Amino acid sequence: MAAVFLRRISAGLALLMAVGVLVLTVPSAAQADPDEGDSKTLRSALESAAKGQATAIQKLNASKKRQTQLQATVKRSEAQAKGMEGQVSEIASRSYRLGRPSTMSMLLDSSSPDVFLERIERLDMMAQLDSQILNQYRDSLTKAKAAKAAIDKEVVEQTKQVAALTKKKQEAQRALASVGGGASSGGFVSASSPAAQPAPRNSDGSWPDESCSVKDPSSSGCLTPRTLHAYKEARLAGFTHYTVCWSQRSSGEHPKGRACDFSANSSTFKNSAATGSDKAYGDRLASYFIKNADRLGVMYVIWYRQIWMPGSGWKSYSASGGPSVVHTNHVHLSML
Repeated sequence: MAAVFLRRISAGLALLMAVGVLVLTVPSAAQADPDEGDSKTLRSALESAAKGQATAIQKLNASKKRQTQLQATVKRSEAQAKGMEGQVSEIASRSYRLGRPSTMSMLLDSSSPDVFLERIERLDMMAQLDSQILNQYRDSLTKAKAAKAAIDKEVVEQTKQVAALTKKKQEAQRALASVGGGASSGGFVSASSPAAQPAPRNSDGSWPDESCSVKDPSSSGCLTPRTLHAYKEARLAGFTHYTVCWSQRSSGEHPKGRACDFSANSSTFKNSAATGSDKAYGDRLASYFIKNADRLGVMYVIWYRQIWMPGSGWKSYSASGGPSVVHTNHVHLSML
């Protein structure tokens, strides 16, 4: 009996020690990735609206760039044609004065075979030169006409993208209104924010599709290359407070490697709203991401009850809950 009792006590002590080890190794609530508390529906709506805004803006800007290039082509082609009008008029006048019979008469009237051959060579050279001038003149007019037609198409494309942008803004407004937000706000903007190195784009200016394929230095998970680039650029700019990017969740961009939570505090996620130097740090960081949104590929930023999207600017974000839910203890970054 005594031996059995001792074995039971030993087993109980071993269990207690194991539990103690587990308790010690589990991160504290303050250190863990903050539970932002947004519903899956809200997250999906914000992602769709922000991504749609960014896409419409990119296509709109690309169309405007093409239009500018086409306008330059029209101007250049019309100037070339204008500069050749005198030569074209001279060719037309000469053809009218001489005509085919006069040309033949000029050849037949040659005083010798050598003069005849000389006149043929001159006429051939003149014909080649006239043909070259007329072809250049015709090409210039054709280019100008084609460029004008292309400009008309770009105007249609821009109208389409403005409509798409307006629609996505309205979607964002409805999503934010569902949690009591959406009003315009002053937001966080600073002209003195440092400039980040741009992330790679496709040749047409769009963002390449990326998967969660590179190691996340802030966790055991992965990130997209563009998200890792934004993370590294922020740290190079001096934003080195405690940060967690990848985390396993049921929705949102974190499990896709397209989001990071930057604590306002240097070493932890505090369960209280940032104040003092921590609040100032968050303000600067949010301003940094807005200043470099187009360079980095930012989809949206949430900080201190406000959310920024590419086409909407800063809006109130009035989700109810603790500091993590209303984002007063950390800056949330979502990437395209």
